[in-house]
Amino acid sequence: MNHLAQQIRALCKQKNAIILAHYYQRPEIQDVADFVGDSLALAQYAATTQADIIIMCGVHFMAETAKILCPDKKVLIPEPDAGCSLADSCNAKDLKKWKEEHPEHMIVSYVNTSAEVKALTDVVVTSSNALQIVNKLPKDQPILFGPDQNLGAYINAATGREMELWNGGCHVHARFSVEALLQLKQQYPNAKVLAHPECKATILQLADVVGSTQALLNYAKEHPEQKQFIVATESGILHEMQKACPETTFVPVPPEMTEDIEKNKLTIANQCGCNKCEYMRMNTLEKLYICIKDERPEVMVKKEIADDAVKSIKKMLEWSK
Repeated sequence: MNHLAQQIRALCKQKNAIILAHYYQRPEIQDVADFVGDSLALAQYAATTQADIIIMCGVHFMAETAKILCPDKKVLIPEPDAGCSLADSCNAKDLKKWKEEHPEHMIVSYVNTSAEVKALTDVVVTSSNALQIVNKLPKDQPILFGPDQNLGAYINAATGREMELWNGGCHVHARFSVEALLQLKQQYPNAKVLAHPECKATILQLADVVGSTQALLNYAKEHPEQKQFIVATESGILHEMQKACPETTFVPVPPEMTEDIEKNKLTIANQCGCNKCEYMRMNTLEKLYICIKDERPEVMVKKEIADDAVKSIKKMLEWSK
């Protein structure tokens, strides 16, 4: 552990603070955190912590969720501009209008949404529990699922439902290259393909295992006999995968080829191969240290919004048990 990381840990002890980090964070952030997990695990951990201060190393909606669940605790985020393209694709004004036009529909929202959207939502889901929760709802219950259209389509296919789908998506998972994946499958014929359900259907059709970030990690850990995996999710998870399975090879699926790559005649083999979320990478050790030292930026959610939003989040946590 380097000196800055040691200072961060010392401040956490002094202030009774915990660092929660998403799997898509930089490796050095994951290594200094008290707990690393996916969106569901982070929400579950935040809901039960005895710490006075929660530092959320993720994107803004994750910090909002922690604040909604823990209104009496101080919730900090190292980089307040760490947003989410998926959350930005669904605003509360448009959702409210749609809800008024379709009063018979239940609103099922992905956790990658703002507090205002969660306040209009009947139940929140994550990629870890979306199938489980949707299957708890009556078969004849009309549903609007949003904002991730790819995840919604995956749930429809898996459950036989016909949910209405919001037209949104994750800019990282939507840009995985089918051409690159096909090349990698030829290059690594014994590898199994792990894919996140936020990916487009053409990627999921080529996958051996489809699941949340946590589910993909668990699969790799539970199958030590499998020595090669091709991974179609944000490349930050490779750090934890490699730590958990040091003898296994994990190959990231690159994003779609750009005009610049074509112009320079680069091949899949000599590209970086990493599909990264620039928002997740905005948090750094330096920003984390300043955040804990100064106890800011602090994340706040208006009480009237939080009071409505917490109902849909707590319903998710209850139904996930």
